[in-house]
Amino acid sequence: MAETPHKAGFVSIVGKPNVGKSTLMNALVGERLSIITSKAQTTRHRIMGILNSDDFQIVYSDTPGIIKPQYALHESMMGFVRTSLEDADVIIFMTDIYEKHDEDDVIKRLQYAQVPVLVLINKIDQAKVEDVKDKMIYWQEKMNPTEVFPISALHGTNLEHLFDRLLHYLPEHPAYFPKDELTDKPERFFVSEIIREKILLNYKKEIPYSCEVVIEEFKEEEDIIRIRAEISVERKSQKGIVIGHKGEMLKKVGTQARVDMEEFFQKKIFLDLYVRVNENWRTDQKLLKRFGYREE
Repeated sequence: MAETPHKAGFVSIVGKPNVGKSTLMNALVGERLSIITSKAQTTRHRIMGILNSDDFQIVYSDTPGIIKPQYALHESMMGFVRTSLEDADVIIFMTDIYEKHDEDDVIKRLQYAQVPVLVLINKIDQAKVEDVKDKMIYWQEKMNPTEVFPISALHGTNLEHLFDRLLHYLPEHPAYFPKDELTDKPERFFVSEIIREKILLNYKKEIPYSCEVVIEEFKEEEDIIRIRAEISVERKSQKGIVIGHKGEMLKKVGTQARVDMEEFFQKKIFLDLYVRVNENWRTDQKLLKRFGYREE
């Protein structure tokens, strides 16, 4: 009996902010690797989630939402999107039942992509059958993709069929990563993402987008992990808001983050948070490099 050929490849998930890209990748990988909140622009990096089996390895990439860059941080985020398209074996373009796109450069690229492009229309659980059919026709005419899928990433609707099609399109190839790896990101990255998620959930307006988290210390002992993290803000007034009256807001963020970290690492966590002003860090190339938005 002939051996089943091993398939492996990169599947890039792209689309505008808040269409459900992170929810989809977490559902496909089976782990909570990407921040999921109701706020736009929550994913700032390209985050890889690796799904392994004996005869396949799928490397999913969750990417920042497609936006028109307003400053250097946005330009770096869009750079992650473009890079993910360049090495993709399959591209998932994700939209939702409500959305129409203007002609941005990513859509133009996808129309001439040399690999299969699957358009996913998310949130179909919130729409009528006729509206879903109309959306499928709209995207088929607009982009002429390889396939169009109506899905609900939150409820798992049609994801099994999507997975079968992704496997169909993947090339025969040895695994790119060791089979026990779940992601390309180090543990420190997920610690900073957990803290940033709590900032997104607890503060309003511009504050979450003016914050960046850097892990200054990560010491793993036998029964505890000791973590020291710096939250950068752009202005002194923002520092006061993040800390809150008598430190109450910062304590709340730290408590919520610690609970999630203990679940993530299955270990007791000691978390020390402090806030620092790094003026206009979103436009400072040196700081963007330190925060991982620029190549060394």
